[in-house]
Amino acid sequence: MKLVFATGNPGKLREASEILGEDFELTGSAEAGITEDIPETGETLKDNSKIKAEYVFERSSMNCFADDTGLEVDALGGAPGVHTARFAGEEKDFNRNMDKLLAELERLGKQDPASRSARFKSVITLILDGKEYYFEGTLEGTIAKCKSGHGGFGYDPVFIPAEYPGKTLADITEEEKNAISHRGKALRAMAEFLKENISKK
Repeated sequence: MKLVFATGNPGKLREASEILGEDFELTGSAEAGITEDIPETGETLKDNSKIKAEYVFERSSMNCFADDTGLEVDALGGAPGVHTARFAGEEKDFNRNMDKLLAELERLGKQDPASRSARFKSVITLILDGKEYYFEGTLEGTIAKCKSGHGGFGYDPVFIPAEYPGKTLADITEEEKNAISHRGKALRAMAEFLKENISKK
């Protein structure tokens, strides 16, 4: 089954392809003729994933999905949340985003892991034959005191998942990350839904 993933991020596209498997042929937004940045003006992750999916569907009429992911840090009152990608500015510079996050926790004196609790949340909007469906996934963990690891993307070098104490998402393998990740959980829920619905047709 062919699906357009409303993203221009090659890391996210690769991750989704690996999780969904060979039953699905994924292409990014550019292959659907959409090379511009899609506006993300929603107030929630669900709003933004819906806006992005509808943007692609309206311009391509193809089955598609979009995700929006937020990092919620308890000591920051749930920030950066919906502003995760632009925490340090509109240019989506994740090194600067991570530096700002670590500096904020340092400023607040949050040193022990219990005070650095956080979670990633992903919400996926799928548009299949013109109808919308939603899927969610969450990954609990803590924020590291410094960046570590060379894998992953985004905030992975500063997020320690509960399943791998002492290691950031950038320290573990892609397979290990996919098995536990917030986006992985949402994608697997979507894949199960699609397989059930395809088999009924």
